[in-house]
Amino acid sequence: MMRVTRHTDVWLVRHPQTDWNKERRYQSRSDRPLTDFGRLRLDAIAQRLRRIRFSAIITSELNCTDEVAQAVAAQQIQAPQIVRDARWREADHGDWEGLTYSEVQARYPAQVRQRFGSMWNNRAHGGESVADLWQRVQAAWNDALRQHNGEHLLIVTHATPIQLLLCAMLNLPFEQYWQWRIDLGGITNLDLYPSGAITRVINEVPPLISRA
Repeated sequence: MMRVTRHTDVWLVRHPQTDWNKERRYQSRSDRPLTDFGRLRLDAIAQRLRRIRFSAIITSELNCTDEVAQAVAAQQIQAPQIVRDARWREADHGDWEGLTYSEVQARYPAQVRQRFGSMWNNRAHGGESVADLWQRVQAAWNDALRQHNGEHLLIVTHATPIQLLLCAMLNLPFEQYWQWRIDLGGITNLDLYPSGAITRVINEVPPLISRA
């Protein structure tokens, strides 16, 4: 993991609710629309982050993250650079994509037993393991810090990338990543210094703002 040479303020946001989140379907590479509830949370995220002067916002190239970037950028005095990087996507669910857990259990019982025996090493057919995901997220993280060292940076991503970064920052075993609860629309803030990281906020879900 790369270390910064100057204080760097990094904010990590999990995207708000999509239609498949609402239906509890596996979602990774699919570009699904935000629900009405997700759009309310989008407004709340933009309001919560309005006072932070981001120099750049990174998204996972999916609409649910791009819309957060655009909403936050619209609140800024000076428009930040928006960078779309697919390495920040969720672990690819392969053949499980778009299915509910019950449907996956019915269709792929052997895969379910194997995958949940060790999420770190095992994957759905055609998908990624958590170890695969960490390889690309770590590379994306190092590139982001190299390019935005000493800046205020927002990364709009998905649950597992944030969970893995928290494990890395706090020197916890990566196999424990699932013990971090990262809700839809949850905000996490890391203050990075040459000597290490300070975790200021974990999974803050900003209250909804009425559109009435």
